[in-house]
Amino acid sequence: MTWTRPDVLKAQLMRLWERGELLRDVVSGHDRFPLRLALKTPSSAQITDQFNAVREWVAELAGMKYVRVEWQTVRHRVHGTQKLPACVWVETCEEALTWLGKRKDHDRFSALVSVTRQTHAALLPWLEKRPLHALELSAEWPGLLAVVEWMVEHPRPGIYLRQVDLPGIHSKFIEIHRGVLAELLDLALPADAVDTRKMGISQFPARYGFLEKPTRIRFRVLDPTIRFVPGSDCPDVTLDAISFSLLDLNIRRVFITENETNFLAFPPVQNAIVIFGAGYGWDALACSQWLNNCAIHYWGDIDTHGFGILDQLRNHFEHVTSFLMDKATLEAHAPFWGHEANPLRADLHQLTPEESALFDDLRDNRIRSGLRLEQEYIGFGWLTGRLQQLGTG
Repeated sequence: MTWTRPDVLKAQLMRLWERGELLRDVVSGHDRFPLRLALKTPSSAQITDQFNAVREWVAELAGMKYVRVEWQTVRHRVHGTQKLPACVWVETCEEALTWLGKRKDHDRFSALVSVTRQTHAALLPWLEKRPLHALELSAEWPGLLAVVEWMVEHPRPGIYLRQVDLPGIHSKFIEIHRGVLAELLDLALPADAVDTRKMGISQFPARYGFLEKPTRIRFRVLDPTIRFVPGSDCPDVTLDAISFSLLDLNIRRVFITENETNFLAFPPVQNAIVIFGAGYGWDALACSQWLNNCAIHYWGDIDTHGFGILDQLRNHFEHVTSFLMDKATLEAHAPFWGHEANPLRADLHQLTPEESALFDDLRDNRIRSGLRLEQEYIGFGWLTGRLQQLGTG
């Protein structure tokens, strides 16, 4: 049977619900009812060849609830005059919701629209755009409205997210719902209260004027003669990025490594520090302008992402040199070669010719598929030998 059955008619209506169309009508005021459903009817040949099946189909449609069937009279050469469905209508939204079993959901969404229209009409476009998401958030909607109202009254508050104190809203509420709140606040707040340069969930605090958790930089002083912490030689220190940027030490050389063991075991070097790296992300380090007066050596894994991180670091410090990320180091540690599961495929434009050649060899699998050498497998003797070549003393 190829003509439209009752379950197919219901599925047409359900698709409207699943696309959010029936809920959007609550916001827009659009009334799509009476709604005509698509109906495929039997051909004349099918009436002849499948007359009993056609009669059963007609009876099914005639017995349907929540719809109105429009009939047409058909004169058939074999079976004479027959009354067949011509089209099917759902007369009202109420009948559609009852048929779909969505009456309670529709009422719940209507209540959200009503309270939003009365309190924060600027948010109605969001409800129209994301009605199903709003329905999922119906229990949290009063809290979301409360946060929006507070932000309208306190734009760019200059406090931490957890310091927002509203009745019935726990301390993690804003953090949990940052994605939705960002879309709502962009609608509700004046333009000068939103820093549009800050994008994404991670930059939510900066976008709306909250204080951010300070980024911390961990480093070790490698020169025992630099008494940075009284009574401690070569201390392991962690500072927030601003405090680090204000350091005034006799530092001429900076090493950056991504491995904590390498960081802790790095040997003494005159007028030097070693920084425990941050992978992809150097904004916190970039505010330390005094680093421009130091030789900077980056020690990462010999794999495509290691060179990707080096390339990104050079966006902030063009004079960075790679350290132990060369072909000689790779070949000397062949027994410790590993596998890089998801190599970086992009072109990198801030590598030296030697670095680019090795990066291409790794990316294009010219030595071995997915080849990588993690920095922790490089021998301590090889490290000290390279430091001597640098003339670090």
